[in-house]
Amino acid sequence: MPEPSPASSAPPPSDPDPAPAPPRVPEAVHRRRWAVLGVLMLSLLIVVLDNSILNVAVKTIATPAPTGLGATQSELEWAINSYTLVFAGLLFASGLLGDRLGRKRSLLFGLAVFGLGSALAAFSGSPGELIAYRAVMGLGAAFVMPATLAVLMNVFERDEQPKAIGIWAGSVGLAIAIGPITGGVLLEHFWWGSIFLVNVPVVLLGLALMAWLVPESRDPAPGRIDLVGVLLSVLGLVLLVYGIIRGGERASFTEPGVLLPVLGGLAVLTAFVLYEKRSDHPALDVSYFRKPVFSAAVAAIALVFFALMGVTFFSAFYLQSVRGYSALDSGLLLLPLALAQMVFAPRARLAVERFGARAVCATGMAAVALGLAAFAFFDADTPVWVMALVFLVQGAGMAHIMPPVTVAIMQTLPREKAGSGSAVNNTFRQVGGALGVAVLGSVLSSVYRGEIESHLGVLPPAVRATAGESLEATLAVAEKLHIDALVAPAQQAFLDAMHVTAYASAAVAAVGAVVVAAFLPGRAPAPGLPPQPTPDPTEATEPAHR
Repeated sequence: MPEPSPASSAPPPSDPDPAPAPPRVPEAVHRRRWAVLGVLMLSLLIVVLDNSILNVAVKTIATPAPTGLGATQSELEWAINSYTLVFAGLLFASGLLGDRLGRKRSLLFGLAVFGLGSALAAFSGSPGELIAYRAVMGLGAAFVMPATLAVLMNVFERDEQPKAIGIWAGSVGLAIAIGPITGGVLLEHFWWGSIFLVNVPVVLLGLALMAWLVPESRDPAPGRIDLVGVLLSVLGLVLLVYGIIRGGERASFTEPGVLLPVLGGLAVLTAFVLYEKRSDHPALDVSYFRKPVFSAAVAAIALVFFALMGVTFFSAFYLQSVRGYSALDSGLLLLPLALAQMVFAPRARLAVERFGARAVCATGMAAVALGLAAFAFFDADTPVWVMALVFLVQGAGMAHIMPPVTVAIMQTLPREKAGSGSAVNNTFRQVGGALGVAVLGSVLSSVYRGEIESHLGVLPPAVRATAGESLEATLAVAEKLHIDALVAPAQQAFLDAMHVTAYASAAVAAVGAVVVAAFLPGRAPAPGLPPQPTPDPTEATEPAHR
């Protein structure tokens, strides 16, 4: 370019900078976006918190009336699983309905149903009633969780979404921590139903704040509803999750009652994918799964929750039945995990900006794998500070996985499809978690049975099979028959089984680290430098309506 004339003070001619894209969020909504996020976190908090509270109360509910309901082991499992089954089965459908009918409406409906189910569950007169009302709570939660993330995507501009999602994810860590603590405090001072009744005032507050602050949003051009696709998704997910749950209960995935629903669910979900590929108005655009970033992020969510929920399952027994901690003490030990998520999740975006999603998520997965592998070295005398440090590492790892992969999923889809994107995110998380509890629970159970079998000869033959099912069953029989000599072998058998399961959990997390290292994007180019080419042509151009 020729030098400008010295006589002229005007700058050389150049092309004007392109005008910045106009904001997508109305100014009135933008001003109250952080208040809206607070309401969304409150809604998410109560849904996540409820499951962790119930885990603390199972022993109390198993106690005969009037202290509890006298629920059997199977009834207790279904009090937990009825919620999970309905929740996971309807997540995708509820996300689609939120996009069509309005995400605020979906939130209000879901919270109201969840609150009603909580009130009914608190005053259940039998285990059967509790199971039914827990299913009602799962119905409400299925409408709440995807809508919270979908609303978030529609009240924050794209550049602020990673920060908001990090805070949103951090609230999950808060719920994980305060659930067992709240449950322990309530059970020490009130009856078992208080763990459900406490939800009602929080729901009422959430409904009032939501009606006041949260704006309505929906897909402006949803097209015809894909009724066949919705029904196939619900049927397939319900069958798959039911089979997974049954497999965990039976500690076997080869029995017909387990294998048939699992295979049936997979067959129906395969039919769903094939139908969606040919439909001109699909409920889910399966072409998004052709994008490596989207598929890797979804796989990472499933794998990390597979590993983490499995270890959460056996760590509760380790802390209470082997170490002898109370439910409240066990909940307090999880505080480092929760605090790490609360501190690091909102800041994960800064690490992604500096190092890239690939390095951050792979490091986070490696930290989770390291924390899980550490359980293989825990014994009956491991210092409390070591356990707290391991939970801290796990929480920090999770905090650097969930926000970046959630951002990757949600920013791949158009804003108008935020509900279905959130539903995909949460569905894979729920299915991965359920599969982790079932599969790793089966590993734990199988190894434990093999270890304890040689020690059951001191028991009457009629109770040996029952006593060998789990650590809790062995300890219960030993206490009832006053056979104290069986306690130490049972605890050692459980520790051996936990060590094997910990290695399996760590291996799954390590696979997740490889997946995100291979497919998530690296560090963004510095300002002023041309972007690096991407191997996936579908990632090169962003849809015009974004």
